[in-house]
Amino acid sequence: MIRKNPSGDLPVIHESAYVDNTAIICGKVVIGENVFVGPYAVIRADEVNERGEMEPIVIGAHSNIQDGVVIHSKAGGLVKIGEHTSIAHRSIVHGPCEVGSNVFIGFNSVLFNCSVGDRSVVRHNSVVEGCHIPPGFYIPSTSNIHSDSELADIAQVTPQVADFSESVALANHELVKGYKKLQNEF
Repeated sequence: MIRKNPSGDLPVIHESAYVDNTAIICGKVVIGENVFVGPYAVIRADEVNERGEMEPIVIGAHSNIQDGVVIHSKAGGLVKIGEHTSIAHRSIVHGPCEVGSNVFIGFNSVLFNCSVGDRSVVRHNSVVEGCHIPPGFYIPSTSNIHSDSELADIAQVTPQVADFSESVALANHELVKGYKKLQNEF
């Protein structure tokens, strides 16, 4: 469902993107080229700051927002997802938050008030808040990172992990083409 927010903002969705008809896209949202938005995802830009303003939620080209993901922002803060990035099933990205390009966010992870650098991986059931993850970092499953100082023991992404992340992005890119083709059959 595509709908306006109370401020009257309507989502802008590139014609090549696929948004499942069970997803909810509300308000000041920009979805780029060849993006996949899976079933029951919610991307909602509707809160304003104390001045009555809000930044957009931007999903970069060739990214995928999988089943049940929630993306929202407190007090109209910016949420930006880079290109070729995968946000896996049932994750929450709550702004203000910036996620770089070629990033993988694993199942059930929570990002809040943070930034995640390009080519980083946050594995399943992890929480990242109030910190800046530099490019190329690997956050293991079930990690809880709440400050920059907690990153001292975190490793860089290995080639095997990077290959996995890329394979997920490519698989979802193919889903965009397949589902767009199916839309034309009905």
